[in-house]
Amino acid sequence: MGILQITGLCGAAGALWYLWRLRQNKSIDVPRRRSSVAPPRPQELILDPEESDPGLLKKHSEFRSFTTSRFTYPNIRVFHRKHTQAEKLPTDPAPLPLLVFIHGLGGSAAQFHPLLTSLVNVSSCIAIDLPGCGRSSFEPKSWDAYKSEALAELLEVIIEEYREKDTKQGVVLIGHSMGCSLAALLASKNSPSYNGLSEHVVGFIAICPKAEPPNEQETKVYRKLLWVPGPIFNLFRLWDRRGGVNSASVIRFVGEAAGTETRELQLRFNAQSRTPVWRRMASGSLPNYRNGVAEGGFPGRETWAGLDCPLFLVAGEADHVTKAKEIAIIEGFMGKSHPVQNDPEDRSEVINDSAAPFDSSISHGDRTSMEANSDDELGTFADESFEDTGSMTPPTPESPDDTEAIYEDSDTPQRELGLLPPQPLKPKRVLKTTILPAPANHALLYMPASVRILAGLVSDFLGSHVTQRLSLGWQLQFLSTSGKWDVKNLAKWQAVAPVSAPIAGIFRAMKTLREVDENHCPEVFARDWGRWVKDVVDISHEAPVYDPRGLEKGGIRYHKLPTVSKIPPTSQEVTEFINFIDRLREEQKERKLTKGWGDELYIAVHCHYGFNRTGFFIVCYLIEREGYEVQDALDEFAKRRPKGIRHAHFMDQLFVRYCKGLKAAPTF
Repeated sequence: MGILQITGLCGAAGALWYLWRLRQNKSIDVPRRRSSVAPPRPQELILDPEESDPGLLKKHSEFRSFTTSRFTYPNIRVFHRKHTQAEKLPTDPAPLPLLVFIHGLGGSAAQFHPLLTSLVNVSSCIAIDLPGCGRSSFEPKSWDAYKSEALAELLEVIIEEYREKDTKQGVVLIGHSMGCSLAALLASKNSPSYNGLSEHVVGFIAICPKAEPPNEQETKVYRKLLWVPGPIFNLFRLWDRRGGVNSASVIRFVGEAAGTETRELQLRFNAQSRTPVWRRMASGSLPNYRNGVAEGGFPGRETWAGLDCPLFLVAGEADHVTKAKEIAIIEGFMGKSHPVQNDPEDRSEVINDSAAPFDSSISHGDRTSMEANSDDELGTFADESFEDTGSMTPPTPESPDDTEAIYEDSDTPQRELGLLPPQPLKPKRVLKTTILPAPANHALLYMPASVRILAGLVSDFLGSHVTQRLSLGWQLQFLSTSGKWDVKNLAKWQAVAPVSAPIAGIFRAMKTLREVDENHCPEVFARDWGRWVKDVVDISHEAPVYDPRGLEKGGIRYHKLPTVSKIPPTSQEVTEFINFIDRLREEQKERKLTKGWGDELYIAVHCHYGFNRTGFFIVCYLIEREGYEVQDALDEFAKRRPKGIRHAHFMDQLFVRYCKGLKAAPTF
C-alpha cells in the first residue's frame, strides 16, 4: 500500500501537468502530419461523450430510468433502432431477434458504432451505456449497484422492456470484454443470476471474452489495489496517459502498430472512463471465495458450460488485455478441445444430438431457386447528404439511416422465394471460434483494420447459425418487388452512367444494355465501344433484356455467368469468374495479333446497374490476380465507377475472405 502511494506521488508532477492541459475544456490538441500546403495546425480531439457521440447513436438514443429488485438507475442511455422493414418481414413463429450490444469495463455503447453501422440493417438493435459509462449518469453511488450480478439484472430489465415479448421475439447478445461475462450471466441456464430471459436467448457473440474470474490469490491482490484512494488512483491514470495518443494507456490497448485514428479513439474512450465507476465495476467483478469456491463476480466454468445456444467466440491475436487463449479455455468448459485452424472457411461438425449445429445455409442450387426478379440495389443517384456518424470507422457504402439506398423498391414482400428459412425459437447449440490475426487486439471492435472483418464474421454467423432470415441478402430478396425491372426501374436505370472509366487497365463496369433504348442498346454500344471492348460478361441471373446477337454482329463476344442478386458471390463463383477472365485475357492477346487491334482492350462486366455484384467480382480479381490490397481494390473500383460497391455486407465479406492469417476453428 505504501509503495503504491509513493509511486503515485512521484508521478504527481507529471500528472498535474497533464491535468493542467485539460483544465480549460474537455479536449486536447493532437498534432497532425505536416502538410506541404500550410504549416501544421493542431486539431482538437473531442473527449466529451456527448459531443463525440456518433450521429447514428445520437439520433436513436433515449434516456430512461430503470428499477431492479434492489436499485433504481435514473438515467440510462439506450440506443434503440427498430429494423426499418420489420413490418414487412415474416413474423412466424417470431419476428427477427433483437440484437443487444453490451460494452466492457470502462467502455461505452459508442465503441460498437462501427459494428452497428452494418448490423442495424439486419435486425432491430439496442446498445446500452451501463451506469456511469458513456452518456449514462453515475447513479446510484452504492458499490453494490455495480456488482456483476446487479448489472446483469439491470440489463435483463432493459432488454425485457425492448423485447417484443408478446410475439416471442428472441435475443442475440453481443458482448465485448466484460460485456461477454455479463451476457453469459444472462444466457446461461447455470447462471447464479438465472432468469427467464435465458429461455429467449437465440445467439451469443463474445468478442474478447474473459473465461473465468481471477483465482483466490489474484483476487486478494486486486482488492488491495482497489483500496488505493480515488485521488491517488486518478493521479496514476493521468500519469499513465502522458503522451496522449502515444501514451502507455493507449498503446496497452491498441498496440504500437495502431494508426492515428485508432489511437485517438482509444484516448477518447480512456478519458471518458470515470475512475469511481471503473473502481466499482472492477470491484464488483471480483468473486468472494469460500472454501476455495468462487461466489459472485465474473462467471466461470459452470456458467459457460450452461450455455445452450449458438455461441461465437472472437479474439484478437495481439490482445494483451484479454488474451486469445481465453477462448480455448471456454471451449474446454463446453467440452470441446481441438487445435485452432488457419482456415476461415466454416466447417461444421455434428458432435451429438444435443449439440448438433443448426446450419441454415443454402447451397448454390438453393440460391438459384430463391432468385427474385430483381436488381442490385443502387439507391438514390442524386447527391446524398449522409448523416455524420463520427470518425470511428472508414466511410461505409450505406448510411444506416438512408434506408432507401438499401431497401429501394421494397414496398411489398416478394413471395416467389419458395419456403421461408426456418427461425427456431431455440436454435441448436453451436460453438464457433475465430482469432483475428495481428494487429487485431482488444480494440478490434473499433479498429478500422479489423472492424469490417468482424462485421462480416458476425453477419455470417447470424445468418448461418441463428436464422438465415438475419442474412441481409435474403432480406433484400424477400422484400424486392421488381418484376421486369426494365420497365419498373427505367428512371433509375437511365440515371446510371452507362460505362465506367478503365479499371486497372482490364475492366469496364457497365449497366445492362436495354434492347429498346436509343443510346445504350447492343447496336449503339458495339458502334461506340467496339474498338476497345471485345468481351461482355453478363453476371445477372435472368435472361438479358437485350439481344446479345447485336453485340456479336458488332464484333463483341457475349458471355453469361449467372449469379444471384443481393447475395455476395460464393468462393466457387469467384474462382470461376477469375479463371474465366484469365481465359478471356489470353484469348484477347491472340485475337489482337490476328486482327491487328490496338493495345487498349477491355472486358466489360455487368449485372443490372454494374455496382454491387460487378464490383465484387472485379475487386476479387484485382486482389487475387493483380496483387491489390482489399481497400486499394475497393478504392480503384469506386474511383472508376463513382460510389463503388454500395452494399455494406458485400464489402464486409470481401474483408473477411481476404483477411490474412484469420484463424477459424471448426464449428461444433
